[in-house]
Amino acid sequence: MQDDQNLSDIEIQDQHIKDNKELSLREALVPVVILMALLAYNIFFVEDHEWLGVYTNQIILLIAAGVAFFMGLFNKVQSMIMLQEVWENLKSVFVPIVILLLVGALAGTWLISGVIPAMVYYGLQVLSPEIFLPATVVISAIISIATGSSWTTSATVGIALIGIGSALGINPGMIAGAVISGAYFGDKMSPLSDTTNLAPAMAGIDLFTHIRYMSLTTGPTIIVTLISFSVISFFIEPTGDADLTNLLNSIDSAFNITPLLFLVPVAVIILILLKTKPLIALATGVLVAVVFALIFQTDVLQSVSDSNMGAISNSILTDISIATDNEKLNELFTAGGMNGMLWTIYLCACAMVFGGVMDGIGALARITKSLLSVASSVFGLFASTVMSCLGLNVIASDQYLAIVIPGKMFKKAFDDKGLAPENLSRTLEDSGTVTSVLIPWNTCGAYQSGVLGVSVADYFVYAIFNWLSPFTTLLFAAFSIKIRMLTEKKPQLV
Repeated sequence: MQDDQNLSDIEIQDQHIKDNKELSLREALVPVVILMALLAYNIFFVEDHEWLGVYTNQIILLIAAGVAFFMGLFNKVQSMIMLQEVWENLKSVFVPIVILLLVGALAGTWLISGVIPAMVYYGLQVLSPEIFLPATVVISAIISIATGSSWTTSATVGIALIGIGSALGINPGMIAGAVISGAYFGDKMSPLSDTTNLAPAMAGIDLFTHIRYMSLTTGPTIIVTLISFSVISFFIEPTGDADLTNLLNSIDSAFNITPLLFLVPVAVIILILLKTKPLIALATGVLVAVVFALIFQTDVLQSVSDSNMGAISNSILTDISIATDNEKLNELFTAGGMNGMLWTIYLCACAMVFGGVMDGIGALARITKSLLSVASSVFGLFASTVMSCLGLNVIASDQYLAIVIPGKMFKKAFDDKGLAPENLSRTLEDSGTVTSVLIPWNTCGAYQSGVLGVSVADYFVYAIFNWLSPFTTLLFAAFSIKIRMLTEKKPQLV
């Protein structure tokens, strides 16, 4: 989920989806085709992926948005309507952008305060390479269920697990995939998650009916995910030191390591559990880390800057690097602060511009309606819903819209087929919520990649739970497994 606002705050289920009868399907797809073609060119034919500069993907999104804008003008859509949709989209990511800045500050202050090194230090002694990946899935799932947030999970234990696994010499893509798989399982199944509340709201059922029915597909998917990571663990060959003594000694000599440092992440998690606003919880994590840095890591602060406050401001705003006598740890103990999040922030903003224009010209509604028109069978209806959610994660770059638009468009079709509404809510989550993180320019993909420091391309294959979920829901539909029909009255939302 995006950890930006409460469901009651965003009121996205009441959003009006723009329709434009003058726009043909072919015209609606033109900006999408251009977007995909330019992104494919950048991925497959440009060696450094920077033929338009550092912000190539951002510029590509703006080019596609420009094409969509002129397509709208050609179809007599007023420019102010399109700009209004862009503005609404940009407003919706204001809080997530602030969260990204705070996460950058969090990473820097947790490094300089010794929190991340302490997690790595103790984690190396507990988590061996043989159990690390499945354990990562379980740990991330527990935290995400408790907090209702995949974003908070990645920003706290996710960063630490990346550090521990990297020190063990495990592929960061594998670690990130395990973190994301567990985090999104917990996000789906937690009643505290906003997307878990949004999906049943769109389908017209209560929360716990949705969670119980969703467990039918989510359970087998997470089991397959855990088995897969267990099998992968047998074949990985860690490049880390076989004797961890050198790594532990290097961390211990560079930082003042104490279990008291765990009070910082514990404080953040407690605040989240108490339903404190994410902005307040993360800001508290930064402030407490600063205090702990001044108490426990005075030598580290002096080694980084001439003054303690200079070192702290660098860790928050720009970048920080802690030197040790181990090269692997030197790469690990580096953080970019708020500045390190700017690439991700620009990507989110550009994605919202593209999604806003596409909505403003009626392209999103046109593409979704076309998918609905080919859903003649029950399986076809499920498949169309899945494709609609996947497509909107690509086009609209936002998982909320990937739930809201198909939810509105397909609700009547599910009723007409005699399908209970929980079929729709489950499909929305199985294909809308979890796949958002697999799209590099989607707000979720951009966030997770930026926070974990691993590109979507590197973790895509290993985010097993995420790409397997839509296949599971289609498998259940194809063989009519646990497909509930309207044979009894279900609790409805008022």
